[in-house]
Amino acid sequence: MNYSIIRYIIGWVLVLEAIFMLMPCLVALIYQEKSGVAFITTAAICAVIGLLMIGKKPKNKNYYAREGFVIVSLSWIVMGLFGALPFVLSGEIPSYVDALFEIVSGFTTTGASILNDVEALSHACLFWRSFSHWIGGMGVFVFLLIVLPLTGGSNMHLMRAESPGPSVGKLVPKVRETAKILYLIYIVMTIIEMIILLVGGMPVFDAITLSFGTAGTGGFGIKNSSIADYSVFCQAVITVFMILFGVNFNFYYYLLGKNKGNAFKMEEVRWYFIIILASIGLITFNIRGQFESLPMAFHHAAFQVGSVITTTGYATSDFNLWPQMSKTILVLIMFIGACAGSTGGGIKVSRILIMFKTIGQEIKTLIHPRSVHTMKLDDKAVDKSVVRGVGAFLMTYAVIFCASLLLITLDGKDLVTNFTAVTATINNIGPGLMDVGPTGNFAGFSVLSKCVFIFNMLAGRLELYPVLLLFTPAVWRKN
Repeated sequence: MNYSIIRYIIGWVLVLEAIFMLMPCLVALIYQEKSGVAFITTAAICAVIGLLMIGKKPKNKNYYAREGFVIVSLSWIVMGLFGALPFVLSGEIPSYVDALFEIVSGFTTTGASILNDVEALSHACLFWRSFSHWIGGMGVFVFLLIVLPLTGGSNMHLMRAESPGPSVGKLVPKVRETAKILYLIYIVMTIIEMIILLVGGMPVFDAITLSFGTAGTGGFGIKNSSIADYSVFCQAVITVFMILFGVNFNFYYYLLGKNKGNAFKMEEVRWYFIIILASIGLITFNIRGQFESLPMAFHHAAFQVGSVITTTGYATSDFNLWPQMSKTILVLIMFIGACAGSTGGGIKVSRILIMFKTIGQEIKTLIHPRSVHTMKLDDKAVDKSVVRGVGAFLMTYAVIFCASLLLITLDGKDLVTNFTAVTATINNIGPGLMDVGPTGNFAGFSVLSKCVFIFNMLAGRLELYPVLLLFTPAVWRKN
């Protein structure tokens, strides 16, 4: 294990976080809020510690898969530990565990909250919550690879540890160029959404923060009613962009480049839209009697399906009150999640596709034992290691899910609340059902349960293994 490179890169992450914190400082200055002092203090602490850590450059700059996973996991934990400080120092979230829950929920783009009154927060804290979604959406290391040209080892190990999906590939030969392309698409789409929301009459602060939440598929609102108080036009815009940010970003790269045909070969994207359309259709039919017209039922169904499958977590109505069929569909697509290579969470559509294709292959093998079948995705053969990895991921996912569910039952809450709370955190969604529904929050859980949820949010965002490796003694042994 190359400890010096771990220390060095985590130092840069802290410096980067200090720079990010200057944004809410500016917001506090604009709105003349005292909370800005908490942010400038925390930024100074991050900068000093970070600069001390990068002061001595490592002699050995090589880092491989093991270091890559450890660096990413520890960096996300460190970002959360320091990112929670402004909430505590400002007194707006006095409990450090609650503040940690809130900011980890932000960075991991979960959107689950412990706040009973969101509107009581200062503009600076509201901005930091939403901005943390935008930072975590594409990934801090994707950004770091742009501004910090790291040498030695393979930068792909950092992207692989942080990027969602069963496999991570490069759009162009150089990893740094790939990172630039991804972030350029991300920034442009975010700005376009902001502009359209402003044209639709949304206030500037609201348009910026809600665009951050949509882009990162996070879901922190700045109003207690989430998105319900905004116009139908603004809700429709957010619906469209939630779904767009849930698409594999490779699709946009191919669509904008010379190889447009590759975009339409992406089987995952096709099934992503099929699942969305089917879910909207079924839920619209199921809730048609709860709204004044069929178009409004479609509008709310589309918004909620887009919000849940992309794991954004915004809400325009309390789907806790919807019929059982609609709630069941929403819970099912909570598990499916968005596409790999997007800012969304969940198991990912590509893994679900591979799982069903594996089942199909097994059935064919039973019928024709001597036949040889090749699994394909996007007209390309799927490597057996990827299939094996998907199976291992789903098993690990199930073990963590069950263990988490068992631990939080100590709080004595009902099964639906507990089940959907774990579902909402490990899939980085935000709201669940019953006590943690769109009008509820996670404040009523114990410190132990909140710590379980914090672990789940981090594990879900980093695809389980990077976080689990921290608890493996063999990882920490020197080479």
